[in-house]
Amino acid sequence: MSRTLRTLQMPTGSGVGEVLPHLRQALDGNGPAWLPIPTTDRREARRLSDALKPGDPIDDDVALVVTTSGTTGIPKGALLGAEALRASGNATHDRLGGPGSWLLALPTHHIAGIQVLLRSILAGTEPTVLDVSGGFLPEALAGAVAAMRGPRRYTALVPTQLIKSLDSPVAAKALAELDGVLVGGAATPLPVYERALDAGITVVRTYGMSETCGGCVYEGVPLDGTEVRIEDGRVLLGGAMIARGYRNLPDHPAFAEPGWFRTEDAGTYEDGVLSITGRLDEAIMTGGLLVIPQVVEAVLANHPGIRECIVLGLPDERLGQRVAVAIVPAPGAAPTLDEIRAHVVAELDSIAAPRELAVLTEIPLRGPGKPDRAALREHLLANTTH
Repeated sequence: MSRTLRTLQMPTGSGVGEVLPHLRQALDGNGPAWLPIPTTDRREARRLSDALKPGDPIDDDVALVVTTSGTTGIPKGALLGAEALRASGNATHDRLGGPGSWLLALPTHHIAGIQVLLRSILAGTEPTVLDVSGGFLPEALAGAVAAMRGPRRYTALVPTQLIKSLDSPVAAKALAELDGVLVGGAATPLPVYERALDAGITVVRTYGMSETCGGCVYEGVPLDGTEVRIEDGRVLLGGAMIARGYRNLPDHPAFAEPGWFRTEDAGTYEDGVLSITGRLDEAIMTGGLLVIPQVVEAVLANHPGIRECIVLGLPDERLGQRVAVAIVPAPGAAPTLDEIRAHVVAELDSIAAPRELAVLTEIPLRGPGKPDRAALREHLLANTTH
């Protein structure tokens, strides 16, 4: 270890151009090791710095230390090398049909936003930037897309952004002009995916995390250089894009096998296609039976009165945990708990039917676009309908 980790403040808007030279060095493997931190959230920047120790020594073969999107406990910093970052970007372009220009519509200190910038550098193009520091405004997409240069144009969104864009005819039309719209960070409900396809949008559902340099499985099919296997229902990912471990947790069991990352996701891998069935650490044990929240969410996604939903478990003296749901209703709709239970029971065992309901105007998010289940759990405990 002859180098030290340095912080790289990641701005939004027009200031993004200032970090491109540093990210170019990271891709080349000849610059410092950088810890991207947000410029717009001092508390988060301090939290990351306190945990990941910029100024302390780091291995020479680390280019970036990118944090996972968790907001509780000690932040984990994935150690990403230049070779892994290049492998990820090149494999993405190969899968999409070739290099192109990219529209940045995500926070820049998370892996999804960083990858938009890295892919732009690899493609030799300048990223078009949509400033999301004040929130995502779908109506701004039209002007941003119009400013992009061809011949191929791409962007990356989280599901909530896609939902908002589909509710705006102007935004949906703009997205339909692009050659690829990567959607990740959280699962995309099937009805939303189908709406996007019907709108002519070339949606590519992605799966990955900071520990894999971002998305490494597109539409269920691993990118070139990515390996997948299943052990006891758990998804393991291997190959060229895997992190070297965690900055502050050198013996973490997720990296116990060299070259492989043990995820917390449950899934199947058949005929070369990966299907994620849920999170192992979010499973609900209720009345002695196991309920996977994502399975219930997939059923509720087809309810005409539900725009978005999150299912989670709450403590229960009798059952151990009880199934609860937070929903954002569709415009003009007001589904009741009884209606929601009946909808679930029509397809799943009654044990999976929610026993409590919270109605929200929007789902709270963490990181680049994942539901904030901790915040939702607190809200449900305080404001629920039995």
